[in-house]
Amino acid sequence: MALRAELKSRCEEMLRARWENALARLAARPAVPQRLLKAIIASVNSSTKTYRYVLPTQLLAKVADPSLDCRCLQVARGGAGAFDARSLCHTVIVPFDREHENVLGGSSEPYANNPVRVPEVTRAHRGPQRDKAGWDDLCAVLAAVEQRDDPAFTADVFDTVLTAIRDRLEKTAVSYALPQRIAHGALLSLLRAYLAEPSGGLRLQAVVSALFGVIGARFSLFPDVRSRKPTASDASTKQVADVECYDKDGRLALAVEVKDRELTVAQISGKLPAVRAAQLTELLFIVERGIRAEDSAETDRVIGRQFAGGHSIYVFPLLDFASGILALFGEGGRREFLEAVGQVLDEYQAPVSDRRAWSALLRDL
Repeated sequence: MALRAELKSRCEEMLRARWENALARLAARPAVPQRLLKAIIASVNSSTKTYRYVLPTQLLAKVADPSLDCRCLQVARGGAGAFDARSLCHTVIVPFDREHENVLGGSSEPYANNPVRVPEVTRAHRGPQRDKAGWDDLCAVLAAVEQRDDPAFTADVFDTVLTAIRDRLEKTAVSYALPQRIAHGALLSLLRAYLAEPSGGLRLQAVVSALFGVIGARFSLFPDVRSRKPTASDASTKQVADVECYDKDGRLALAVEVKDRELTVAQISGKLPAVRAAQLTELLFIVERGIRAEDSAETDRVIGRQFAGGHSIYVFPLLDFASGILALFGEGGRREFLEAVGQVLDEYQAPVSDRRAWSALLRDL
């Protein structure tokens, strides 16, 4: 029996809205009992692929229509709240999975598999299951929802499932489809689009790190380019700046500090003790929004005084700095740079939203 059109439409709408909420919550989780939280996380990450689809499917139906029995798998089971879970999974959850890097496993018809060819998710059908512990986890969550029969509680449990899926997605590999070639202007437009979304500086630093990595290799300037994660402090990494470029003798030749906000004279002055301690002469600031207007004159004076003392300080907006470099790279170097950005994002273990945004821009070239 086909899924009711109104239920399908409502499920699609609720899944979309609640998924956006799950992404916005970041590290936060809805409050559910600890025993259910453990069962939810285990189910979403189950070694039995089919089980990963069960909680989002069954609970989405219950959230959309509280009269449904979230334990039911088949209309033929009969009784109050029976519905066609297989159709719901295949028409709503499977497309969601496909749109999100196959986070649940990439199955095209998970409910056609043996584990869920039973009337309902209850302990009465534990016997045929190979993964009995996994089945017990599913039973525990769905039974708790039915026993409570409270729409607010059902919503909390469903949101917890989505949060667990979000956490799984953060660890999922994202593919980057590189073009065979990219024009200079098209690459600048791509970078402008990618950096337009706020990311706490992560996207900007990934781009800068990739750029200097290719500069170092392609122009034989820096055999070793090191970049720290944007969340790491100077003290924890013992680095002078966000990106460090070392010459062939292993000496720090250039330190690059990355700022996604307006640069202030205090930030420049605050970096100088570490620069002097490292006996570094070259310090570059790559900034997204330029120098703060009221600090402009004093910044010029500080840079002038430091030059007299043996330290060269440069300040460039990223695209101004990158434009000429990308032209010198040529087609091969620009493609290498695109690949390097994806590699740095993976090394940073960047949020999946930042990795998928880069992947999407490459795909649209």
